[in-house]
Amino acid sequence: MKVMILAAGRGERLKPLTDSIPKPLLQAGGKPLIVRIIEQLVRSGFSELVINLGYRGRQIEAALGDGDGYGVSIDYSREPETALETGGGIYHALPLLSDPFMVVNGDIATDFPFSQLPMRLETLAHLVLVPNPPQHPEGDFALEQGQVCEDGPHKWTFSGIAIYSHRLFRQCRPGRFPLAPLLRQAIEKGQVTGQLYRGFWSDIGTVERLQRWREQLTKNDRGGER
Repeated sequence: MKVMILAAGRGERLKPLTDSIPKPLLQAGGKPLIVRIIEQLVRSGFSELVINLGYRGRQIEAALGDGDGYGVSIDYSREPETALETGGGIYHALPLLSDPFMVVNGDIATDFPFSQLPMRLETLAHLVLVPNPPQHPEGDFALEQGQVCEDGPHKWTFSGIAIYSHRLFRQCRPGRFPLAPLLRQAIEKGQVTGQLYRGFWSDIGTVERLQRWREQLTKNDRGGER
């Protein structure tokens, strides 16, 4: 199964750090965020990657190359200057992706074991949900017996890790569009499964959260590996 890492965003909430460097190349514990994700994917047995490029994408490509130095092969999905958003970016990359394929946000930190994801997909999507972080207490979706629902007794946060079928994008056209409406339509049809992960996960979306993670990594290094 191929894995797409979303890396085209401008990282507006991480300014001024992202004024001169793309968000996936920000360092934490001496490594860029995207390198930490790649290393974890390799540990879980994934080696064929697709990375979408947008804002300062040449820096990402220059840093990672063809992926050989990390034990992976990397194809790049180069997007136009106008941001395609998540849905449009994935659709643009479909010719490079297997069916099904995994997508991982390029701005998360997690110890999620990617090998726990289903390698076959009977539905249109399979989402990894996590307990709600302080900045998103209302959550996104409910989970009932492995089925993702819009509403339920408790809603969890979408982690940015998922498996998708090409069929989810069957009615789409090239251009800019978000992913959320596609997911909600599929959820209404009972075509989205999911799982809850209670381990370490953080959205590194702001300067403050990046700093907290850097501090945590420093503590881990002093006390041994996480």
